[in-house]
Amino acid sequence: MNAVIIAVVVMLVLSLLRINVVFSLIIGALVGGLTAGLSVAETIDAFTGGLGAGATIALSYALLGGFAIAISKTGIPELLVVAILKMVKSKGDSDKTGLVKALVFLLLLMMAVFSQNLIPIHIAFIPLLVPPILKVLNLLKVDRRLIACILAFGLITPYMFIPYGFGAIYQDIVATQMGLSGLEIVLSDIPKAMAVPALGMVFGLVIAFVMYRKPRNYKQEAVEVSELDVQVKTSSIIYTVISLIAALVVQVATDSMIAGALAGIVVLYVSGALKRKEADVLLTEGMRMMAFVGFVMITANGFAAVINATGHVESLVEASSSLLKGNVSVAVLIMLIIGLIVTMGIGSSFATIPIIAAIYVPLAMELGLSPLATIALIGTAGALGDAGSPASDSTLGPTAGLNVDGQHNHIWDTCVPTFIAYNIPLVLFGWIAVVFVL
Repeated sequence: MNAVIIAVVVMLVLSLLRINVVFSLIIGALVGGLTAGLSVAETIDAFTGGLGAGATIALSYALLGGFAIAISKTGIPELLVVAILKMVKSKGDSDKTGLVKALVFLLLLMMAVFSQNLIPIHIAFIPLLVPPILKVLNLLKVDRRLIACILAFGLITPYMFIPYGFGAIYQDIVATQMGLSGLEIVLSDIPKAMAVPALGMVFGLVIAFVMYRKPRNYKQEAVEVSELDVQVKTSSIIYTVISLIAALVVQVATDSMIAGALAGIVVLYVSGALKRKEADVLLTEGMRMMAFVGFVMITANGFAAVINATGHVESLVEASSSLLKGNVSVAVLIMLIIGLIVTMGIGSSFATIPIIAAIYVPLAMELGLSPLATIALIGTAGALGDAGSPASDSTLGPTAGLNVDGQHNHIWDTCVPTFIAYNIPLVLFGWIAVVFVL
C-alpha cells in the first residue's frame, strides 16, 4: 500500500474525529514513514528535519497577528462595524437585510482577494476584520460556513490566476519547476492556462452560496449600536494608514512578511497610536491568536518532509501511469487526484508544485499534452486540496477569525465545507481544461 495515501488518510480521519490537527499530522507522518519501511528513528529524523522550514512562516503569522490586534485597538474596525449595525437596525425589512448581507459578503471577498495581490498581507487581515463583524453576522443569522468559503475563495483563486503578489510567487514556482523538469514555458502563459480552473473556483463559490444560504443561529448577547459607538482620533486613522503602507512597502521591498509586520508595528508604536503601556499585552494577544496556525504550519512541514523521504509520491504516479496505458483523460484525472492527496496532506499548494512537477512534466509530454495543458494540469493539481486541508492557511486563517467565540469548528465548519465547494469543481474544471480546452 502506498505510504503517501495511508499517511494522508490517517491524518484526515483523525482530524474528522476531532483529534487536534497537530497531533493528527504527527501520527499520520509516523504511520506513513513506517508504512514506507522507514524505522521509527528515521521517520522522526525526517519529521524533525523538516520542522525548520515552517519556522519562518510561523514567525511571520505571529507578527502579523500582533500587528492585526494592534490595528484593531485603534478603533478603526469598530467604526466599520458600527456603520453596518446602524444599517441593520435602522430598518428591519428583508430588502435592507439583504443589502447589508451583500455588502458584508462583498467586503470580505474584496479583502481576501486584495490580501493576495494588491495588499499582500495574506491571512493577517482576518483576525483584524472578522471578529468585530461576527456581531453583524450573528444579527443577520449568516451561516459562518459560507463566510469560510468566501474567505477561502479570495485566498486561493487570486494566486491561481492573477500574476501579482502571491500569484506571482506561485506562478513563478510553477514556471521554474516545469523548466527544471524539461519544459520551458513563458510566465505570461500561466494565467491563460489557469483561466478555466479559476472558473471552477467561481462555480464553487456559487455552490457555497446555495449550500449555506439558510439562516443559522449563534449565541450572542443583545447588541446595542450606542454601546459600540467609538471615537477615533484623526491622528490615529492617519498613523494606522501610514503603518499599513509601511508594512506593504517593506514587505514588497524585502520579500519578507516578518519585516513588513515589524515595520507596521514600529510605526504604530513610535507614533503613539499603539499605547506603550498596552503594547506588550496587545502584541502578545495577537501572537497567541495566531500561534495555532503557526504550530500547524511547522508540523505540516515535518509531515511533508516524511512524505518526501518515503519516495512514494513518485511510485504512486508511476504505478498509476503504467496502469493507464496512454488513456489521456483517465491519466489526467488520476494526476489531479494525486495532487489533491498531496496538498491535503502537507497543506501548501506552493510546496506541492516542486513535489509533483518533476514527475508530471515527463508524463504529460509522454501523453502528448500541450504546454498550456501541462501548465493547467500542474497548476490545478497544486492548488487542489488547499481548500479543505486541515493544515492549510487558507482554512486555518478563516477558522482563526470565525472561532473567536468558540462557535466555529475548524474541521466541520471550515475544512469540510470548503473541500466540497471547491475541490470537486476544481477537479472537474481542471480536467476539462487539460483534456478538452487546451
